[in-house]
Amino acid sequence: MTMATPSGPPGTALVSLRDRVATEVRRVVVGQDEVVDLLLAAAVVGGHVLLEGVPGVAKTLLARAWSAALGLDFRRVQFTPDMLPSDLSGTVTLRFDAMPVEGARGRQDLAFRPGPVFTNVLLADEINRTPPKTQAALLEAMQEAQVSVDGVSHPLPRPFLVVATQNPIEYEGTYPLPEAQLDRFLLKVDVGYPTVADEEAILRLPHRGVTPIALEEVQVAATAADLAAAQAEVDATTVADEVGAYVVAVVRRTRELPSVALGASPRAAVHLLAAARAAARLRGRAFVTPDDVAGMAAPVLRHRLVLRPEAELERYRPDDAIAAALASVPVPR
Repeated sequence: MTMATPSGPPGTALVSLRDRVATEVRRVVVGQDEVVDLLLAAAVVGGHVLLEGVPGVAKTLLARAWSAALGLDFRRVQFTPDMLPSDLSGTVTLRFDAMPVEGARGRQDLAFRPGPVFTNVLLADEINRTPPKTQAALLEAMQEAQVSVDGVSHPLPRPFLVVATQNPIEYEGTYPLPEAQLDRFLLKVDVGYPTVADEEAILRLPHRGVTPIALEEVQVAATAADLAAAQAEVDATTVADEVGAYVVAVVRRTRELPSVALGASPRAAVHLLAAARAAARLRGRAFVTPDDVAGMAAPVLRHRLVLRPEAELERYRPDDAIAAALASVPVPR
């Protein structure tokens, strides 16, 4: 079967946006261009990102610099075992009006005090260090772009993106994210150690003591209109029926692998196609190819698979299962 290649204008808005943002991010973070691309792909399709990496690989710094380059409001929350849901979403408090006459009692009103979730980019640092009740407070925000406090719904700013981090090594005192919450993340990105050349380049960056002073020099490289144009461009990306069938086949195959106890959900297929659309535009194309799907399969699917205990004992990883699924599904041509 020969897959028809749709015609259409090459992607320009997202590529231009990526180039400008990456240039600014490189002022403070070296060797993480792929992570920048994945963050941007998530932003233009309205998804959330889980960054996993050992301490000290610039996960927080990367998120701050990326947000600054896009001109987005950024807030960081350090998740701890004693953190309450209200610490994240906000609380209803008493507000006292000024006393109209000396000695008179001012009027008391209930007022909503927004929490740190009311921002464009929320960095949920070490999200697996807080109990499930507080983790669940993020679910409504991630899915509905709103929070409900005292029976009243409050919409979040747009765009809204959760960038969560977790340490893959130290699990003592942590609360692993449940599958339902993991499924809300569009991407899980492994942030690894830099190469030798990149690590030497990090040492050449200007610092004030141990603080990178270049973070103050990151300029806003995009406007709200630029981001909206990139989003519209991605939404208009053409997907052939054969490519859509390929996405479904890959996702369904993960449910049939003997090493997998829980495969990817139907939501995963929706997320994989959306991510593939963004990948196509980042490569300057107006249509999705099977290579775009395969390239996004690991970051979209790795956190949605639950391996069988015997597979884990053999050091089998979710990425291995995804590679097996891709290898067993015929690629449309």
